[in-house]
Amino acid sequence: MTYSRQSINIDPQKETAKICNRLKIDVFKKLKRRGAVIGISGGIDSSVVLALCVKAFGPQKVIGIIMPEKDSSPENFPMVQKLVDKFEVQTVVEDMTPALYGFETYKRRDEAIQRIFPEYNMGYKTKIGLSQNILEKDTLNLFSLTIISPDGEQKTKRMPLSEYLQIVAASNFKQRSRMSMLYYHAERQNYAVIGTANKNEHALGFFVKYGDGGADVMPISHLFKTQIFQLAEHLDIPEEIRSRTPTTDTYSAEQTQEEFFFRLPFDILDRIWHGWENGYSTEEIASALDLGAEQVQNVINDIKRKMQATEYLRMPPL
Repeated sequence: MTYSRQSINIDPQKETAKICNRLKIDVFKKLKRRGAVIGISGGIDSSVVLALCVKAFGPQKVIGIIMPEKDSSPENFPMVQKLVDKFEVQTVVEDMTPALYGFETYKRRDEAIQRIFPEYNMGYKTKIGLSQNILEKDTLNLFSLTIISPDGEQKTKRMPLSEYLQIVAASNFKQRSRMSMLYYHAERQNYAVIGTANKNEHALGFFVKYGDGGADVMPISHLFKTQIFQLAEHLDIPEEIRSRTPTTDTYSAEQTQEEFFFRLPFDILDRIWHGWENGYSTEEIASALDLGAEQVQNVINDIKRKMQATEYLRMPPL
């Protein structure tokens, strides 16, 4: 069979039925829980998972937990409101900022930032990310730090390993604190925590161990981001959410998931990955996507490196 841009397409109706059936078995029969708790952010993945749970269990057995903190985008809440209005689920808002101050998340992060940029203070915004030239050059995953001053001046430097590790370790308190909050609400209702990681995040390590990787069920971890968008259209997720660029919502400066980790658009990444995974040659994939074979191989190499480097995130305790 010839590889094409359409090879990655799924049958959203059949996939929805399959996932919902499995959710019922996993939550009701295996886990012996009465419903679902989901952290919702206004992003495409959590929106799709919420819609799937509503189909599987009914809206009365689904609770959406909204967990903003001081670095969260102000655009999130209007998106969440559109989602819950449509699917009529109960929601709980938990401000995570006090917990993160208690963990000294911001202080620990800012100490490391100031070792790179001494002028950095609370008036600045910041983000970290990878170089975006993976199609043109087969480069390693080396992170840079960007700060943006109150008057808009932007500076970027490559991060030394110690500062990178401290910034990430401090920032990971955000996901781990949210996981604890989800389990509080799940346990008080005898519900299951439903995870929202897709295949891109789970297989390449774009999640925090025992943070957003901590859940009872992961219903969409076998689906590429491109396929999540196909499900979203079928499930009639609000258009404002479907057209929104996926972001990390971890750092104070606006940042796409592509900038932070994936290094190229999902439209290209997913199709290269899908073709490689299904045994097509780099030449066949390149021809279907109007790319060079070397460009395709660069992306495959990057996928392999990420999988190998993050294998420990997917391992159970030894």
